[in-house]
Amino acid sequence: MTTNPLEPVLFEVKRIIVGQDVLLERMAVAMLAGGHLLVEGVPGLAKTLAVKSLAGAIGGQFQRIQFTPDLVPADLVGTRVYHQHSGEFETTLGPVFTNLLLADEINRAPAKVQSALLEVMQERQVTIGRETFPVPEPFLVMATQNPIESDGTYPLPEAQVDRFMMKVVVGYPSVAEEHAIVQRALYAADRPQVMLSPDDLIRMRASVEQTYVDPSIVDYAVRLVTATRSPESVGQADLQRYLTYGASPRATIALVLGARALAFLRGRDYVLPYDVDELALDVLRHRIVLSYEALADDLGADDLLVRVLRAVPSPDVVLQP
Repeated sequence: MTTNPLEPVLFEVKRIIVGQDVLLERMAVAMLAGGHLLVEGVPGLAKTLAVKSLAGAIGGQFQRIQFTPDLVPADLVGTRVYHQHSGEFETTLGPVFTNLLLADEINRAPAKVQSALLEVMQERQVTIGRETFPVPEPFLVMATQNPIESDGTYPLPEAQVDRFMMKVVVGYPSVAEEHAIVQRALYAADRPQVMLSPDDLIRMRASVEQTYVDPSIVDYAVRLVTATRSPESVGQADLQRYLTYGASPRATIALVLGARALAFLRGRDYVLPYDVDELALDVLRHRIVLSYEALADDLGADDLLVRVLRAVPSPDVVLQP
């Protein structure tokens, strides 16, 4: 058994953020698994504050980009600048060269700007002109988006969305939590203390890689993702008309890597089917493409996924190493 070394970091963030336990845990999973996170919620739910607080507790480099309709790709990745006095080009690197990048309201920028993040999210590098520049390690993108306004927003392309390991939907706080939020708003907010360094996080990722994943867990993840492409294979043929495309193989990888990180956070050195189940909606909801018939029948991705996932049997026994 292992202890959770990220617990001090999460407690430090919770001094500033009330509630949002699921969001904070998913943020920790993304950090440990080396994935990126998309956070969706209506305005005023402290999405941006949660990411900024986590960045403050981790240390390292942090950059925030406020996405607006007038952004261009060079504003993110950088560009080559010509110096007339020397007759040479000099490369100026953009704000993506950081450890933790907050892409705030990412759906307010056009697709060409969103697509500028494709290479850096997948390959951890940026190509400017003929040169390729690696970003610092660890590197993590956390993006927020507002789901209720359509004016001035641009839906994320499927290729862009698939780069995000998870999409977390943030809901309203409970009555007790909202009371605590208002009480804390009456006083100046504390700055989070640095509880972890980037090097510490890299070492933790190496420890996560030692967490045991039974072959039955991998098989279970494969069957879950395959069921989103062919729901008739698990006895849900009536859902086929609602699904245009199922989840990609990236979803299977994200499920297994995320479950391994979650098991590590929970203090285990082996993965259980429950770890996969708990992350399934967050990993899959943004990767399936619904048909117009699903939209006409007012069915969302979660509605369909719950039915598909319930139809896939979980492994009976998972042996520890």
